[in-house]
Amino acid sequence: MSLNHSHAHGHAHHHPHGGADAHGHRGAAAGGGGFYWRVALAALCVVIAFAVASFIQVQAGEAMVVTRFGEPVRVLLEPGLAWRLPAPIEAAVPVDLRLHTTSSGLQDVGTRDGLRIIVQAYVAWRVPANANDVGRFVRAVRNEPDEAARQIRSLLGSALQTTSADFNLASLVNTDANQVRIGKFEDELRRQVDSQLYAAYGVHVVQVGLERLTLPAVTLSATVERMRAERETVAAQRTADGKRQAAQIRSDADRDARVSVADASVKAAQIEAQSRKDAAAVYGKSYAGNPHLYTMLRSLDTLNTVVNSNTNLILRTDAAPFNVLVQGPAGLGVTQPPGGDGQANAPTKKSGRTP
Repeated sequence: MSLNHSHAHGHAHHHPHGGADAHGHRGAAAGGGGFYWRVALAALCVVIAFAVASFIQVQAGEAMVVTRFGEPVRVLLEPGLAWRLPAPIEAAVPVDLRLHTTSSGLQDVGTRDGLRIIVQAYVAWRVPANANDVGRFVRAVRNEPDEAARQIRSLLGSALQTTSADFNLASLVNTDANQVRIGKFEDELRRQVDSQLYAAYGVHVVQVGLERLTLPAVTLSATVERMRAERETVAAQRTADGKRQAAQIRSDADRDARVSVADASVKAAQIEAQSRKDAAAVYGKSYAGNPHLYTMLRSLDTLNTVVNSNTNLILRTDAAPFNVLVQGPAGLGVTQPPGGDGQANAPTKKSGRTP
């Protein structure tokens, strides 16, 4: 009885020790598998973080400059994803390629004719989409557009001084639009600014224009006087031209009038000569037909010519041409009234009117 009990007790104690060993082996195996998973997950996170830190995105309208320890190594221009080594080995610097504008502010400059003007110009500029130009811009101004704008304003002020010295004030301010050369002024200004900016900063000037152009008080007074003198000169010249044209017109009119009068006189003389000729022919034909009637009619024509309403004549009635009024034409058989001799010798007062 006691042996069985001991055996049973020993057997009972043996099983618990065997179960503890089995559980220990299974726990060790499970703990080793979790560690490997944790290491793999950490490695995956490192890879993902490395990838995130290495990939960069280039936006439209900008360039990406990749620098290695602060020095540019390459320039990315195409929009999309690109890669680089993670910081702090390499860094990505975006460069804006869009259009920028900068104003010079009011500048007091001198013209070629020694007058002063106040001008303000603007510049539209951009960084070209070129790797060399982008790299030059980053190295020159450290990719700071404000610093670039300050440098551009400085260059623009100097260019305004040199450019205005090549133009007279009349070519910039004038009432005659044909003499204004603002466009040429802006082209010359753009040429100077563009060449200097591109050489120094890799920046291209797209457009240059004048925002404001005004005159100081002294220049304004001189300009008004000059414009008044020009207007007076133009007015005097036009007045002289008008007088010259008027004199020419009068001379031509007088000449044409003299020519017309001469032509009319010639034609009148010709007509008068023709009429005299025709009258002589008519008179000759009338005389040939009836000489006595012709003589009487000619006498009446003579009376009509020499006598008018204010003429008083005292003539003998038997004197020509009044004898025809008493005697009648010869050969017509007109008898004289009785006592014709005494009446014929008596004077007769006649008025200026013919019957």
